[in-house]
Amino acid sequence: MGRVIFYPAVYLVLRVTLGGVFLYSGVSKALDLAYFAGIINAFGILPAGLCFPAAVGIVILELILGAGVVFDKRGSLMGILVMLLGFMSVAGYAVYMGYDIDCGCFGPGDPAGDAFSGLRTVLYRDALMVAGIVYLYAWRYRNNAHPGPLALIVKTRLKPKKLIKE
Repeated sequence: MGRVIFYPAVYLVLRVTLGGVFLYSGVSKALDLAYFAGIINAFGILPAGLCFPAAVGIVILELILGAGVVFDKRGSLMGILVMLLGFMSVAGYAVYMGYDIDCGCFGPGDPAGDAFSGLRTVLYRDALMVAGIVYLYAWRYRNNAHPGPLALIVKTRLKPKKLIKE
């Protein structure tokens, strides 16, 4: 049983799925940043003037970290874990306050958001993703796997031109 649970294909599928969810979420929000900024404003946690920059920052992080998880880059899984815990904190606060608002998780026109409206569902979904992250870390530990660095600058092999003295 343990061999099946820690089989490399399970790790790969879960990692690509988790990264894909964040890539999809980032792209769908990027298509209508003003809508997403309005959702952030509805939570009432940030001043209105910071909602749009926060929306841009969240989208950029989701895209970078989602791609990092898909390609198994160091730091990206922890970044997604931190984002999920932050999202869960905000959703938990909204449930506590009795808000009935869209989480904005997958941008405007999200069919899942319409079908399962409610922040409690968001908390359950995020908890499931956190459980997936715990599995990925357990898999790495058990298999002594180390992801590669999250490099934002691609190295080139261009050699500088030699200066010709005349």
